[in-house]
Amino acid sequence: MGVSKTSKATIFLGFLWLNLFQSVVGRFVVEKNSLRVVSPDDIKGTYDSAIGNFGIPQYGGSIPGTVVYPKENRKGCRNFEDSGTSFKSKSGAMPTFVLVDRGDCFFALKVWNAQNAGAAAVLVADDVDERLITMDSPEADGSSAKYIENITIPSALIEKSFAEKLKKAVSAGEMINVNLDWREAVPHPDDRVEYELWTSSNDECGFKCDMLMKYVKDFKGAAQILEKGGYTQFTPHYITWYCPQAFTVSKQCKSQCINHGRYCAPDPEQDFSSGYEGKDVVVENLRQLCVFKVANETKKPWVWWDYVTDFQIRCPMKEKKYNKECADAVIKSLGLDSRKIEKCMGDPNADEDNPVLKEEQDAQIGKGTRGDVTILPTLVVNNRQYRGKLEKGAVLKAICAGFEETTEPAVCLSDDVETNECLDNNGGCWQDKAANITACKDTFRGRVCECPVVDGVQFKGDGYSSCTASGRGRCKLNNGGCWHDTRDGHTFSACVDNEEGKCSCPPGFKGDGVKSCEDIDECREKKACQCPECSCKNTWGSYECSCSGELLYIRDHDTCISKRAREVKSAWAAVWAILIGLAMAGGGAYLVYKYRLRSYMDSEIRAIMAQYMPLDSQSEVQNHVNEDHA
Repeated sequence: MGVSKTSKATIFLGFLWLNLFQSVVGRFVVEKNSLRVVSPDDIKGTYDSAIGNFGIPQYGGSIPGTVVYPKENRKGCRNFEDSGTSFKSKSGAMPTFVLVDRGDCFFALKVWNAQNAGAAAVLVADDVDERLITMDSPEADGSSAKYIENITIPSALIEKSFAEKLKKAVSAGEMINVNLDWREAVPHPDDRVEYELWTSSNDECGFKCDMLMKYVKDFKGAAQILEKGGYTQFTPHYITWYCPQAFTVSKQCKSQCINHGRYCAPDPEQDFSSGYEGKDVVVENLRQLCVFKVANETKKPWVWWDYVTDFQIRCPMKEKKYNKECADAVIKSLGLDSRKIEKCMGDPNADEDNPVLKEEQDAQIGKGTRGDVTILPTLVVNNRQYRGKLEKGAVLKAICAGFEETTEPAVCLSDDVETNECLDNNGGCWQDKAANITACKDTFRGRVCECPVVDGVQFKGDGYSSCTASGRGRCKLNNGGCWHDTRDGHTFSACVDNEEGKCSCPPGFKGDGVKSCEDIDECREKKACQCPECSCKNTWGSYECSCSGELLYIRDHDTCISKRAREVKSAWAAVWAILIGLAMAGGGAYLVYKYRLRSYMDSEIRAIMAQYMPLDSQSEVQNHVNEDHA
């Protein structure tokens, strides 16, 4: 019976993967987090658990919860809701961790079913005594792709011996309190994070390729902010493998490899007879590596993100644009030096090593605490392989967990990353609900209770039970925390706007100034209206005094006078005002008259005297009469 070309391709690809696996077997490192049992006492302690490679682990944080082992559907392969089972926590109760057994279905399906029933996390009990392994998601088909991408809760595989202890405690009716901790899952030695992404330019490998392309597009902005700010050092990598020496001249190796079988990638369609070939993927992977190297030489390594996202959009395999011409157009649009990139790529047909791809193959082998890269895609943060859903918020959380405490950049405190502990009961910190002021400050690793500064006014206190506004301007903020009240259009406040920041009841009130100020009854306490003719009436915050008969009350002197006396005084005051006004007018008129009269008389006298004798200011006049008689 014959074998189809597609089947041959699949068999050959499997052989190549087996060859790659055998070359690195024993170097795979399982990324772990800490599972701490708080109670009961007989199993209290810390245990290892292997982080699932799907869902969203809470890197940099922890989750407390209680363990539940279902009475039926213990492998979690069926929908829990069909049997009426719910793991949703009641109000005020701790989150529920569901313990399920390994076997009969994919790890991811177990977690998906538990998540739908309200679980906060899933612990999968291993069914054999062995070293922990990483729970990976299956190659997604149409049915599994939907639930894999929608898993949002964390999961972990635990050893069989530990699982038996948990099951025994549950059967005994014990309440098992645990804490799933990721705070040390990523090393955080300093203020810079080094991370790398093992990826591929292949966009026809199904769900994982779609997930990878979406992640690159979504994460590009955050990645470039981190890189431009000097917070991170990013390096892209591409997985390749070699073709066995015995097959280098075969059709399969020639279609999937370059440099005579040294660097290979799987056929995108897994069909050697049509579409793009594996060597096309290797060449484009090489080009993207060289784009990064050239961009890094110009001190702009973040341009790699622009190239990769633009290439995905402009040069997809489905549109038959996955080629050199389209790639060159993208390179030109980004202003990169195409000649340097071509030189970096070298000759893919040469029977020799390619320095760039050889370096990639060497980097695949794990060093130190980092295991070999065998899963595509793989993210490595501070030399630790990331486990979980390749999604912007989840990855950014893992990267931010790699910064030393208090050195994380602002992007790590964005809504996409931080778990705002202040939203739950205000984080246990002081708050003024009326003024919408809180002492709770959320950081990446948890909340801090610290009295705030609002509109330039510093609040002082322990941040937990009290914060009091201090300094000038404090009365503008919720009346400085002091008593205040308004009645009949009149507002009274105990806030004194000074540096001391004390609350003091205003005149007419008595009390502590903070919670209460009571109106003082001036009439009853005989603090006002003490004259014999006075009658007193108390009002809120003040008092009113009146006098009997025709008398009027004078508040400043606390006395009563008759209206007639007041009228007489007023009349005499008016007379005196008129007399004084007339006197002033007369005096002014006299002065004007005297000045003008004197000026007039002076001018007349000067005119008369000018007729009889010359003045100094006049010219001498000739005597014509004498001249005639000469």
